[in-house]
Amino acid sequence: MRMALDQAHNALLVGEVPVGAVLMRQGQVIATGYNRPITTHDPTGHAEIVALRHGAMLLGNYRLPECELFVTLEPCAMCAMAMLHARLKRVIFGAPDPKTGAAGGVLDVFADPRLNHHTQVVGGVLAEPCGALLREFFADKRARRRSERRLPAAGAPTSIPTGDATELDSAP
Repeated sequence: MRMALDQAHNALLVGEVPVGAVLMRQGQVIATGYNRPITTHDPTGHAEIVALRHGAMLLGNYRLPECELFVTLEPCAMCAMAMLHARLKRVIFGAPDPKTGAAGGVLDVFADPRLNHHTQVVGGVLAEPCGALLREFFADKRARRRSERRLPAAGAPTSIPTGDATELDSAP
């Protein structure tokens, strides 16, 4: 999980939500990934999907039954289904996601008996550092937004024109 946290820091460095993933097989790292939907303009660019794609290419198979995926945040529904389709042996996540988590948070895709494959799930591994990184990221983002709303942009008018023609003519 510590390697997944390192990947999450990579996401943070490029301005992405700090989520990281590491795909392992028999104790060896196969692939890593970090969130990059913003930088790649790809809504599927979640850390888990990036690691799964890379690992499947390296192993030459879209099925990864001997692999485990470590991820810093509880997977969303898209990622959970990708993990099931990959036939992962086990998913280990750090922080729970009460808004979009699909491994027990909002949904529990992995526990649905109607699905043809079942992956073991372990949650809460290094949950505090994984969650702290996300909390700090979003707190910083909210603080920047508040700050931007309070400060006028360079060259922006400090008052809003009322519609008087003379006032509009002198507005920048």
